[in-house]
Order: sequence, then C-alpha cells, then structure tokens
Amino acid sequence: MATELLSPLLPQRRRGLAVAAAVPLLALLLVVVIFFHAPLPTTVSSPERVDLTLVAGAREKGAVCLDGSPPGYHLRRGFSSGSHNWLIYLEGGAWCNTAKSCFARTVSSFGSSKFMRAVKFSGILGNDHLENPDFYDWNIVVVRYCDGASFAGDAEGEDPDGTKLFFRGLRIWEAVVDELMGKGMDTAKQTLLTGCSAGSLAALLHCDNFRRRFPQEVSVKCLSDAGFFIDVKDLSGERSIWSLFNEVVHLHNVREVLPKDCLQNKDPTECFFASELIKSISTPTFILNSAYDSWQIQNVLAPDGSYPGQAWSSCKTDIRNCSSTQIDVLHGFRKKLVSKLKVAEDKRNWGLFIDSCFTHCQTPFNISWHSPISPRLDDRTIAEAVGDWYFGRRQDVKLIDCEYPCNPTCSSRLSTA
Repeated sequence: MATELLSPLLPQRRRGLAVAAAVPLLALLLVVVIFFHAPLPTTVSSPERVDLTLVAGAREKGAVCLDGSPPGYHLRRGFSSGSHNWLIYLEGGAWCNTAKSCFARTVSSFGSSKFMRAVKFSGILGNDHLENPDFYDWNIVVVRYCDGASFAGDAEGEDPDGTKLFFRGLRIWEAVVDELMGKGMDTAKQTLLTGCSAGSLAALLHCDNFRRRFPQEVSVKCLSDAGFFIDVKDLSGERSIWSLFNEVVHLHNVREVLPKDCLQNKDPTECFFASELIKSISTPTFILNSAYDSWQIQNVLAPDGSYPGQAWSSCKTDIRNCSSTQIDVLHGFRKKLVSKLKVAEDKRNWGLFIDSCFTHCQTPFNISWHSPISPRLDDRTIAEAVGDWYFGRRQDVKLIDCEYPCNPTCSSRLSTA
C-alpha cells in the first residue's frame, strides 16, 4: 500500500512543545478548497507511487534507525534532459529529545524502517511538468527520517526499560549519499538538496558537505522549506524551542555537523538554529518559509500550557480567529523571523520566498508548490521563484511578503501542520 507523503510532523507531546499531527495531501486539498470556495484545479494529477529501497550494508556501517533497522529512501529515476540531475529531499518529522520519546518513535516509520511503505510523490517531487515545471524529469530521492535529530547525531542510548537505541542520523546521511553516488549521482550535472521542517534543518546542516561531494563545475544548491526555526520566548516567557533543541543536541551528540566557526563562539544549541547555520553556509541556498509559520506559532510561540484558559486555542488553530491583540503578537513573531533572515538577504546568489500564509511546509504539495491557487509573491508561485533562482532566470530572487492579511493569495489558507 502506498501512502501520501505527509506533512512532516510526528505526533508527540512534551512540556512547552506539543508537536502537531501530520496531514495527508488529500486532506490538505479538501481544506484549502473549502476556504477558497473554489473547485479542485483540473491540472492536479494522481501522485506517483515510489517504492522503498533499504540502504545496503547499513548495519555494518552502524547507519541505522533508532531501533537498529536499516534506513531507507525512495528513488524515482530521471528521464530526458533531467537524467543527469538529482534532487535529494530529506523527510521531516520533528525531533525526539529523551530516551523515552525516541523509543516511542520505534513503533513508527519515524524510528524504524519496518513501518515504512511506498510513498506518493507530488509538488517538487512530482513528474508532471505542469505541476513541477523545472524538476519534473530529474532523479528524485526522498530520504526517510528515522533518527529523530535531523540526520545529525552519532551516539547510542537506552530507553528506561533498557532497550538499546541508536542515534545515528549522521551515519544515515553519509550511507545514503554514498549509495546514491554509486547509483549515478557521482556524474550529476545539477543537484538540489532540500527537505521540509526537521528535514529542511537537516538540509542546512549538510548543505556545504553535500557541495563538497561534487566537482566545482557541478551546480549544487540547497533549498530550505519551513526549517527556519527561531529562538523565541513563548507566551509564558519560556524558551521552549531552545530547551528542546538543547536536549536533542546533547542526547544525539550532533556536534560533529555544527559549523566550527559557530562552535568557537557559541553554545552548540545556538549553532543548531538556522539563523546561526546560515552565517556559515557558503553554498547558494534558498530559504522558503512562512513569516507566520503555523507549526512555530502552535508549538513554539503558543504551546499548550503557556497561556491561561482557552484564549489562544482557536487563534493558533486558525489565524482568522485571532483578535487584534493576538495578531499584534504574531506580527512581533514575524518581525523577529524576518530580522534573522537579514544574513540570507545580504548573501549573493541566495534566494528568499517569505510569505504571509498561515502554513508549514509548501514544497511537497501540488496545491502550494505550483497550482492556480498557490500563494504568490511578485506574481510568482513558489515553484516559479525557486526555478528563477536556481537557473538564474532572474537576478536577486528575494521576496518578503507584507504583514498578514495583505496577501489575497494566502490570507485564508489553513495550516498544513
């Protein structure tokens, strides 16, 4: 049975950071249609089913999921002019920050390949040129996320009952890339490393390492979709996301992938945030994010337990329910996120698409990537903006939306978190 590629959020809860449930593409389509009061676009095709491949010799390399099973990926071969181009997409799914929460993932695809099935490719992964005009014929790889720390850790542990756990995200990354190089990626002419949410953070962590795998004449770039998590205090004044990242960094031992220049001056936890990572990345990178990122608003700014009563419950579920006072708070979140992006804005050959949609992860869905009702900036869909940047069709593709609710192409969008 094939499954839809889900919004990359694993259901889990912790004090101050409750992770929202994933939403399949079909549900997203229906929800957005309701809010736009429009019929489904006739150009939406059936997503392509792509089978799972387990990494060969993974156990011998110690490149295993949390439960010790081999990691996996889905490869759809390119064709025509795209047969020598490669797009690597790192699946997201939040993080596990304790032995207990990591053990809980071992009974799902987020911690064990035993539960992984074929997935359906759409959006930036799709093979229809009308829905994915620039990358439809590339070799497309979705790397499954089963380590719990953005493909970054290298350690071992035990759950409270003594069951052994493997925190081997870095080894998984290296083993998958090595295997793909042996399957033709070593002769790539153009490559793009991307991902969504926790997978997007992973793309930033490994961006320069990925660049070093190829000769200088090969075009290598990175795309971060909804991975720009910021260190912001929640409504109760606590640094919930910092606390989570701090626990992840130390439990999984992610220090090896963090920028050395950052580690010389800052705590490793700070260096795990995108705002610090982008200071060290030299590879051309495109940052795609909502300035009102629904996951961050729901789980970082206003997590359960950070506010009295039900004052924020309806607001953080649907931005249209927010009061003027709450909107002011969200504007403050946007202001801080945009200020953190100044580093990227000033970098030559980098790109930005920062919309005002109340959403999280936009590349893997046809409806948000490139469709008649996709969000637009400068009259361009996300797909058009990314393509313009990657192929150099336009100079300085750095688009930052105005404050909610000024953009009619997304002001009524429902969260995909």
